[in-house]
Amino acid sequence: MIKKLIFISIVILVSSCGVTKEVRDQRNLISGTWTLNDVRFENTQGMFKAVVFNDASAICFEDSNWFFRDNNSTGRYTIKQGSLCEGGDRFIRWSVVSNPANYTNQLQFKFIDEKRNDISGGLGYRLNIASLTSNEMILKSNVMVDAQTVTIVYEFTKN
Repeated sequence: MIKKLIFISIVILVSSCGVTKEVRDQRNLISGTWTLNDVRFENTQGMFKAVVFNDASAICFEDSNWFFRDNNSTGRYTIKQGSLCEGGDRFIRWSVVSNPANYTNQLQFKFIDEKRNDISGGLGYRLNIASLTSNEMILKSNVMVDAQTVTIVYEFTKN
C-alpha cells in the first residue's frame, strides 16, 4: 500500500511539473529561423521613437533575422548594420511559458553570451503569443507611455 501511494505521489509530482501540450507544440512551431518583418504600435496615434529590448530603435528590428533552437533553448537575433543601427548578433536563451493571468502563452527570453552565460542579471522579456502558425508569428507586448497602455506588435514570417 505504501509503495502504491509513493508511486502515485511521484506520478502527480512529475506530471504537475511538466509543460502543457500546447506549450510544447508552440515551442516546436517557434523552433527555426524567422524574419521580423514589421514592428508597429497599437492603441495609440502618432509616431514613436522606441528602444526595443533595451537594445536598439524599433526601426532597426525590421528585417532582423531570428533563430530559435529548441533542443537547448538558445538562439540569437541579428540586426543589420545601418546609420541608425548597430548591427550584429545578440544571443538569447528562450522558452514558452503559460500566462494564466490572460490565458495566453508567452515567449520569454534573456540575453546570454556566446558561451551561453547569462549577461542580463536574470532580467528578460516576455511577449504574448497573439498568433502562431508554421509560417507566421505575431507577438505583442504592452508598455506604458504617458500613463496609457501602448501595444508593440512584432510580425514574423518563417524562413
